[in-house]
Amino acid sequence: MGTTGGMLRAGGWTRRSLRWLAGLLMLVALAGAAIAVALLVTPMQTVTVAGQVIQVGATAPSLSWSGPGEIDLFGQSLPTDLRFTGPVRPRVQLSQISINSELTTFVEGHGGADAERILGARLADGWKHYFAWETAVVGAGTLILVGAVAGWRRLPWSSTLKLLAAGLVVAEAINVGAIMATTYTAPSLLRQVHSLNDLVGTETQLPRIHPTGRPLRRIQAVVIGDSTAAGAGLAPVPRASDTARACGRSSDSYAADLSATNGWQVLNLACDGATISNGLLGSQQHGGHLLPPQLAVAERAKNASVVIVSVGADDLNWGGFVRYCAITPRCNDRATAAYFQQQLASFSKDYLDLLSRLAALPSHPEVIINRYYDPFGNQPGCLSHVGSHDGLTTANLQTLTSRLATLNAVLAKGAAQFRFSSPQPDFTGHELCTSQPYVQGLSAPAPFHPTVLGQLAIALADQAALDQPGSVLHQPGA
Repeated sequence: MGTTGGMLRAGGWTRRSLRWLAGLLMLVALAGAAIAVALLVTPMQTVTVAGQVIQVGATAPSLSWSGPGEIDLFGQSLPTDLRFTGPVRPRVQLSQISINSELTTFVEGHGGADAERILGARLADGWKHYFAWETAVVGAGTLILVGAVAGWRRLPWSSTLKLLAAGLVVAEAINVGAIMATTYTAPSLLRQVHSLNDLVGTETQLPRIHPTGRPLRRIQAVVIGDSTAAGAGLAPVPRASDTARACGRSSDSYAADLSATNGWQVLNLACDGATISNGLLGSQQHGGHLLPPQLAVAERAKNASVVIVSVGADDLNWGGFVRYCAITPRCNDRATAAYFQQQLASFSKDYLDLLSRLAALPSHPEVIINRYYDPFGNQPGCLSHVGSHDGLTTANLQTLTSRLATLNAVLAKGAAQFRFSSPQPDFTGHELCTSQPYVQGLSAPAPFHPTVLGQLAIALADQAALDQPGSVLHQPGA
């Protein structure tokens, strides 16, 4: 009997242990669900620095114990330069841009303005407020989930209250344990942030622009950018300078079209191969010439009421993508996709610098950021056989079109946040393989670049933006 009683007691203890373990596992599962929901629904906290609106929240949980946070920039989720401890890390979103005297300092961190001194403190406060809200949401979610389970099992009130209390303790313990490391360490890291560039980790330290040379007082509009804006492959500018010839500037560019339409003196500074860091904001070595930053020359046009920008394709090595997609059966492989995302992230950071400096131009001109035209259309057509290769397949063409759309989305989102226009020229029905293409063919001096009619289509898109109410053309005296 003694042995039998001992076995019964042991069996009862085992069953109770298993019930406790099952109950604990259930509470852990419910706590995990409550935390996941809380990270999704807890509102990001809004902070304001120098008139700029930023939202602070948290990333989705990661399997790693440390890593970068996240910053949402022009629709792209980029890793922060700062690394945080914990599986959940801060997420920062640039919500609203106000063009004011502190904007460039806010973005780049030069000088000792208030934006530089208090940005990190505001980000730290926003993170702490977010975590407080997230903790409350976890608690509420846990009570709802545990209460639902208790009701489903029809537990008595006393057992229900005990289960609710246990669930709350388990959930908050897991939540605090998982996030507390970040909660305590993140504020000190965020307080070190003096500019948005400190967060995004801009690789290129672009110099401050100090215009030198005489003012260009007769200039009414300026075009800066790459070979698309220069008019590559078309008739050169009559009596062009060595620099203009080297950069491929044409008398048929959309800058010339806008000049003729509006009776303006338009200064075209665009150059073949120009990127933001090597051409627009930094000097460019091209055709044996060391060219000054295009924006530095543009600043000398103090009476210019319009600045038009075409940039991004060379930053992303777009020509290289097109060539690769023309010779490989599948150009949407992981390595190429990763390279594109890396190039896009780098461009987004430089684009932020460019936009902030355009917004800070002393003359406050109207700024137009041109998006790119689609040179291909929906079918490969004449591009299906290129040289000794099979050429562009339908799948590779879709990859190129998708990546071009992604670049255009970044251009448009950034322009919109800075309240700039971002027209996109319409080449529909006039792509490369059509009967009347707006794009130069493969045997032309500058394949895939606009023809004379293509440049006119870009000019028409820009003119439509200028004709909008509130544009400079609608100002008194224009």
